[in-house]
Amino acid sequence: MTFADLNLNNQLQNALDVMGITKPTAIQAKSFGPIMAGRDVIGIAQTGTGKTFAYLLPCLRLWRFTKSPFPQILIIVPTRELVLQVTQEVEKLTEFMSVEVVGVYGGTNIKKHKAEVEVGVDVLVGTPGRLVDLLKDGVLRLKNIKQLVLDEVDEMLDLGFRTQLNDIVDFLPKKRQHLFFSATMIDEVMTTISQFTDYYEVIEAAPSGAPLENIDQYAFEVPNFNSKANLLELLLREHPEMKKVLVFAATRRMVDALYERLEPVLGEELGVIHSNKSQNNRFGTVASFEDGTYRVLIATDIVARGLDVSSVTHVVNFDVSDNAEKHIHRVGRTGRAKEKGVAILFVSENEAEFKASIEELMGREIPVHPLPAGTELSDELIALEKEPEFVAENTEFIKIDPERSAFHEKSEKNSKVAVRQGRRDKMMKKYKKPQTRGQKPRGKKKKKR
Repeated sequence: MTFADLNLNNQLQNALDVMGITKPTAIQAKSFGPIMAGRDVIGIAQTGTGKTFAYLLPCLRLWRFTKSPFPQILIIVPTRELVLQVTQEVEKLTEFMSVEVVGVYGGTNIKKHKAEVEVGVDVLVGTPGRLVDLLKDGVLRLKNIKQLVLDEVDEMLDLGFRTQLNDIVDFLPKKRQHLFFSATMIDEVMTTISQFTDYYEVIEAAPSGAPLENIDQYAFEVPNFNSKANLLELLLREHPEMKKVLVFAATRRMVDALYERLEPVLGEELGVIHSNKSQNNRFGTVASFEDGTYRVLIATDIVARGLDVSSVTHVVNFDVSDNAEKHIHRVGRTGRAKEKGVAILFVSENEAEFKASIEELMGREIPVHPLPAGTELSDELIALEKEPEFVAENTEFIKIDPERSAFHEKSEKNSKVAVRQGRRDKMMKKYKKPQTRGQKPRGKKKKKR
């Protein structure tokens, strides 16, 4: 099957041609018909199989131009990085369409997002917190929403997002189409989805938790932080094929501790990213990892959902995830687009049960390899291992040297708001007179005689 076999309009087909994409993936081919028919859909497919286009193509095919400035398609995602990624994908697909797309997320000046939304938007992509802020300020109205999309729905419906999501739903029209997409789906999430809709079609391109066939997974048994750090340093030194390595640690503090341990060794080849970093820093770090400036990037689980970096050669699970579903997202950062990848687990005695849960979900074992010669094992525990919440009074969390980043934060009061040109301004420039999007002319009411 090719995209020409689907009921795409010329604009979308031309955009795909420009991108050089001719054949839909399994999830894209299976989802198109049911979404076009107006059904509520739950789409399950492995990471890197084109889930974003699976819902964007039919949604944009169903989109119709109106004079209203309010959005028709709302896409909710868990991370800022994913907002940027989905927004860019919409822009690519609508190159030949007059669709206005806006991405909104926390951690940045809300004034710009307010101005962007007020100009007029057709497709809105956002994180729950920022969407709630815009709704409560009265800037955002969702009365015209036709499709509600939850991307990475298992993370979206986790405890941290549930309340905000419920707040957003209160502003939506009762008549709407629900689209839920994720790489993993568990029973608790399916129960929650039933609160939104009882009539949905499950489209599964791969079983939830199925191992990624392009990824070679194996493990090393390592007792503690210092031993794991020594092993990682040894692997990076002796294996030049580890060209683009994504390292996952359990917490922000553990990420910072590992960065502090490896920075003297790797220097400017090492980057770090987690939710405490500023937005500009996070975008700049991902860009530096993508272009090869950083050979190694240390991250937490939350950013695994938003990272879309090509050609990641290795994923190292410095800490084994205590959630088997999240492990699938971690290792899914490598082995994308039919490339081969490697995923390595560093397993301590306390993490053996987590490894067993992952193997049960995937339906196969992750083999344990002997430690390479020269690995230095240590008995010394760091403060975070003795007391996970330990923070010394004089603790200074790791900060990236501004000289190593091309992005610099401005204070909010000094931030200038640059807003795209809206339809009204474009039409004014073209026709030399105002062309509104359905606004009623303001004038004095005639008095009744």
